[in-house]
Amino acid sequence: MQIAFQIGANCTDEDRLLKSVLKNADSLLRQHIAVPGPGKYRSLIRETIQGLDGARPAPDTRDILLDAIIDNDNVRRIVMTNDNFICVPNRIFENGLFYPQAEPKTRSLHQLFPDDDISLFMGIRNPVTFLQETLKRAKAVTLSEYLGLMHPEEVRWSDVIRRIKAGAPDTPLTVWCNEDTPLLWEQLIRALSGLHPDVDVVGGLDMLSSIITDAGMAQLAETLRTAPPATDAARYDLIASIWEQHAIEDAVEDVIDLPELDPVLVAEMSDAYEDDLGKIAAIDGITLLMPYT
Repeated sequence: MQIAFQIGANCTDEDRLLKSVLKNADSLLRQHIAVPGPGKYRSLIRETIQGLDGARPAPDTRDILLDAIIDNDNVRRIVMTNDNFICVPNRIFENGLFYPQAEPKTRSLHQLFPDDDISLFMGIRNPVTFLQETLKRAKAVTLSEYLGLMHPEEVRWSDVIRRIKAGAPDTPLTVWCNEDTPLLWEQLIRALSGLHPDVDVVGGLDMLSSIITDAGMAQLAETLRTAPPATDAARYDLIASIWEQHAIEDAVEDVIDLPELDPVLVAEMSDAYEDDLGKIAAIDGITLLMPYT
């Protein structure tokens, strides 16, 4: 059984990718791919892992879980998502580490499904905007209180991904940047769902519709219909061009209003984020999805 699991990160996707994948439910069902509702597995998997507390599950745990998650026995792939899989926002910086539960959580997931073909998927985002959004969700008063022993400039996604790989060394992990999702949305739907390459994707423009005007979306749809780009790079160029011309005002730009993050620190953290992407791409078993690569 193939199990595709989107494990986060917090405040990146918020179920938008799952909603787009579900628009392809009929095509996926014909390919024996199941996309169960989150209510069938999120609490179940979380509580099972917590109940084990690091111990190995009973031999029949996997079959009991699958019986509860899917109704059809004729399934070759299951797609599951949970932005809070590793932890909820107020635990992201426990014990002076960025996502300290990344390794034990991914290891425990594999213990639940020991003989299945698991693949992991994870969106990340600029630490500046990530800190601002997760701090709000954690309801922390100040950034220093939220980070505890860490400092803002120490936040590195490559550290988290190395711990994920430590917990699941042989498991492929696909990573992308939240900032690139409008360009990558159709590719992300295909990668997570396993939809056959010859099958048209439904919802491939969903992400764009929230940041581009109706006129821009109409222009894009017409161009894709009458003169579809011949390559992915040409498609990215087309989308980027229309995005630039028809962006919805204030729909994309993040206003940083945390007093601890002054403009100099924001610039330094953003530069470090760009450098960190190179480190992530070099980690064995990682596929970093980026436009034009």
